[in-house]
Amino acid sequence: MRTHTVIGSPLGDLAVVAEDGAVTGLYYTQRHRGRPPQEEFGERDDSCFLAVRQQLKEYFAGGRRVFELPLDARGDDFQRQVWQLVAAIPYGRTRSYGDLATDLGDRSLAQAVGAAVGANPLCLLVACHRVVGADGRLTGYAGGLDRKRFLLELEEPPQQRAARLF
Repeated sequence: MRTHTVIGSPLGDLAVVAEDGAVTGLYYTQRHRGRPPQEEFGERDDSCFLAVRQQLKEYFAGGRRVFELPLDARGDDFQRQVWQLVAAIPYGRTRSYGDLATDLGDRSLAQAVGAAVGANPLCLLVACHRVVGADGRLTGYAGGLDRKRFLLELEEPPQQRAARLF
């Protein structure tokens, strides 16, 4: 049975969808490119999402670097391979689409990797905001570049933050 809840965050409300005890979706409720229609989220049930709520609160407070939740990202085999690579990017680090394509064995897959990253149904939990352009520039994020910038700054190592002039 599919259920959902809505959780407030510094980036706006987040819709969390679960089925059979695993989180299958996490989407911004406003301005999220590719978000499925709310009718697909199932009944609202705020009582079943306490761990998600707590871990997101800890993440936004700067105290959580890894989510420990049962996840079930649904997609094709290629998408799931890409999402596994994205999930392995450490907190506070970034990788390029080309880096991920190279990890898959073919640098020419960078655009396909970008499409798979864009289809990630578990924003934040599978940290697609950590994927950047080849030159380190912020590119594409289903929630918008302002949110991506916020998340990368949230995760920025303190010594790197202190070294910035502005």
